[in-house]
Amino acid sequence: MTLSLILACLWAILANVLAMIPSRTNHWRQAVFLVVIGVPILGYVTYQNGPWWGLVVLAAGMSVLRWPVIHAGRWLLQLLR
Repeated sequence: MTLSLILACLWAILANVLAMIPSRTNHWRQAVFLVVIGVPILGYVTYQNGPWWGLVVLAAGMSVLRWPVIHAGRWLLQLLR
């Protein structure tokens, strides 16, 4: 297993640990933190393992951070109207 995939697995573990911590802000700060550190990891995975593994890691990250993705999609739809 390459370093980039190990980092992606550690990111997934961190995301699950952060989701278990109670939060008054509905975990938005944690989500922003995960996006900020997840994007470079995604780029590294894609660079080191190819675009198919990059898409797999992207799908995994989108499943963990589904609400930021849903809100971003709604925001984009409002911009296009």
